[in-house]
Amino acid sequence: MFSLPSLPSWLPGLPSLEWGSCLLDALLQGLVGAFGVLVLNNLLKVYFFVGCTKDPQQWPQKERLQAQWASLEMVHLAGLALFLTIVGARVAALVVLEFSLRAVSTLLSLGKGSQGAERLQLYVLCQYSLGCGLTCGLSFLQAGAPHRTLNLLLGLGLAALLGSGARRLQRHVCRLYELHSSQNYCGVCLGLLANAHSLPWLLGRALAVAFAVGDLAAVALINQDFLTTSEAVRFWTPLTICYTLLVIYMQEEQRQHPGMQGMQGQVQTVLVRMGGLFVLLLTVGRWLDLLGVLISLLGELWCLAGSRTLLDLCQIQDFPFQRPSVSMPSQPQPSETAQPQRSAPS
Repeated sequence: MFSLPSLPSWLPGLPSLEWGSCLLDALLQGLVGAFGVLVLNNLLKVYFFVGCTKDPQQWPQKERLQAQWASLEMVHLAGLALFLTIVGARVAALVVLEFSLRAVSTLLSLGKGSQGAERLQLYVLCQYSLGCGLTCGLSFLQAGAPHRTLNLLLGLGLAALLGSGARRLQRHVCRLYELHSSQNYCGVCLGLLANAHSLPWLLGRALAVAFAVGDLAAVALINQDFLTTSEAVRFWTPLTICYTLLVIYMQEEQRQHPGMQGMQGQVQTVLVRMGGLFVLLLTVGRWLDLLGVLISLLGELWCLAGSRTLLDLCQIQDFPFQRPSVSMPSQPQPSETAQPQRSAPS
């Protein structure tokens, strides 16, 4: 039967062509990761836009979401794909593991009655790490595949389809949600009117699966470079200590300076994280890894620059979907106070 071979089998076995094939695969992986971030970003915009329409005080924020240009979003997508292409699988794996540890620590520190603002902020800040996780997962799953390039092309097509669908949903909501929800006209808008509050829950489950796969792939990719167990121990021991101290330091900073949660605080957090990773790789890493850390720093700042509006919305304490449901237990109170009044005359 006829089968499509991979790209290197079509061409002579020259080292330059093999290097070009690896670069093409890295580019395809970076594009898939960037489209995954695009889906997350657009769904968060949909969630916040629907919430802003429920509160007249948040209409200026709603206008900020409507005023974002599609061309700037495409520039953001292209830049993120470039960063994910040249960062390298090793540094991308370290970024994924660091964010996963920080995310687990943050989620465990949240109380049961805490609001969803911290979780939403975590979803906004995970964009670059999510792209690195997707590229690591693809690099690990497609390692040694006979039709690697063709598989990545198919994966890119699916990612582009999902990204364009999320983009169309976001544009439809920003333009027509208020009209359709008020006139009961559109099924999509009516569905968001009733169930938009469940979007963070769905995003959380999807992100948990994506980072679980990315973490497993990251550990496997890093361990491929070690020939013996002692080499792996010499790398993982300082890495674990560094990440643990980094998480403790950032938690203490948040406790001492709870107001530093805006753009300035997040930029400072990125500088501390990447600075710690840079110092660590000076001792146990490679020179190429140091370049990857600098690229990761630019990628993190690039994602923060494109998420300024979402970060500002995460800081709103009285956001409609983030308000504590204190009215439910207070509803039986009038009936409870009315019962003693009725029994008093009897």
